[in-house]
Amino acid sequence: MNEIQTVLSTVGFKAEQLQRLRDVFAEARFIQLRPNDAAGIAEALRLADVAILASDLDERYWNAPRLRWIHCDHAGLNNSARPEVFERGLLVSGSAGRSAPALADHALFFMLALTFQYPSFLDAQRAHLWGFPGQEKLRGLYGQTVGIIGMGNIGRELALRAKACGMRVHGYRRRAADCPEAVDRMYCAERGEQLDSLLRECDFAIVAVPLSDATHHLIGARELALMKPTAFLINLARGAIVDEAALLCALREARLAGAGLDTFSQEPLPPSHPLWDAPRTLITPHCTPPVYDRTERSIAIIAENARRYRAGERLLNELTPADVYTRG
Repeated sequence: MNEIQTVLSTVGFKAEQLQRLRDVFAEARFIQLRPNDAAGIAEALRLADVAILASDLDERYWNAPRLRWIHCDHAGLNNSARPEVFERGLLVSGSAGRSAPALADHALFFMLALTFQYPSFLDAQRAHLWGFPGQEKLRGLYGQTVGIIGMGNIGRELALRAKACGMRVHGYRRRAADCPEAVDRMYCAERGEQLDSLLRECDFAIVAVPLSDATHHLIGARELALMKPTAFLINLARGAIVDEAALLCALREARLAGAGLDTFSQEPLPPSHPLWDAPRTLITPHCTPPVYDRTERSIAIIAENARRYRAGERLLNELTPADVYTRG
């Protein structure tokens, strides 16, 4: 049984939400500080055994003498997945899943906008033109195949939406697990199955895996060459999972039908970056409209992890050595 004695929090919740977080750790001393209060954080880290952070962790946290569990209140923990975390035996978890429905909607937005060539319709509307040449060749999502690379929270939500649109749903995941009902075919790295088959078959490849050393440039020139020239690539994960130079080349040479990109290796994307002008490409600035109850969903994850931590159970969204990212 793990006791929690002192909690350091830097999350910017509203007062009533912060009180609910305090209630999760009712038996412990609770220290609430601003993320930029370096002196206060340094003092609190002399005592804290648990930290709930608005940001990623850094050397202040993995060098703290009493700290045992750190929760970073966001998804995508690649900036926190450092070797030092595991060398010091720290438990690190995140809030992956709190925004999964909205991110799945974002992927669906890209899929619909790309398959309907919506920018061409918008250009025609602005020019007061009745459509554009070739519009009769468009087809909807029904009957097409989506390949979801990463069957975590976002992948499962997207599978439900894609299946509701009448699509064939193929998934790819690292670990073996039961196949969700909405997925027609699951590929699993742990079973020795390759990503290649999914890429060859899909009309949409959706990148939804965490960034780690293992997934850095998971989609490169070789993988893009496996895809149909009529297929689209959508990245909602992290920019470095896709080799952007290889993607730009494939788009310019019409070896891909298009791309929907929300994340990039360098953010903000510099104004001079060639991806801005890549053909048949839609860009959003790493910005998904949040779910209305995002903070409540975060608190629910933290509360469950507090229960698990006390009981000595594996945490939700707990980092493992396989998640280490050293190439950023």
